[in-house]
Amino acid sequence: MTTFRFRVNGTTAEVDVPGMRRLLDVLREDLALTGTKEGCGEGECGACTVLVDGAPVDSCLVPVCQMGGTDIRTVEGLAAPSDFGDGPTALEPLQAAFLDTGGAQCGICTPGMLMAGRAYLETGGGPDHEAIREAIAGNLCRCTGYTKIVEAIAIAAGGSR
Repeated sequence: MTTFRFRVNGTTAEVDVPGMRRLLDVLREDLALTGTKEGCGEGECGACTVLVDGAPVDSCLVPVCQMGGTDIRTVEGLAAPSDFGDGPTALEPLQAAFLDTGGAQCGICTPGMLMAGRAYLETGGGPDHEAIREAIAGNLCRCTGYTKIVEAIAIAAGGSR
């Protein structure tokens, strides 16, 4: 076993695990960040998408040995901590837009869609529906038909309903 250090949601994390352990498993099992979901386990569905140094990555495909010194952001890192200590967190605009539009239904794809949407917005993406569809193309949803998800990302990008 080897010790790996990286930042997760702004906090330094250190894990002592085999280097080929999947990032997905380290996040869920070793760091108790269960918001990231496993869908296919083959990098085809995007349910396990996290941001690594700002770029969307399928965490089921990445061994933890490649994460040393990186900055990882999971869906848990989107909401802002409450000013009241252990109280509720404040949804960020993209999460609120998903809630308002009904973009989250069964919830399996939602964390990955949120992270792909956040990456799109952080690169300056706007409310253009075609560009949004291209940005989330690696993420599959079987419930919404994508319309509500695209609408949510467009709203967060400054578009209107």
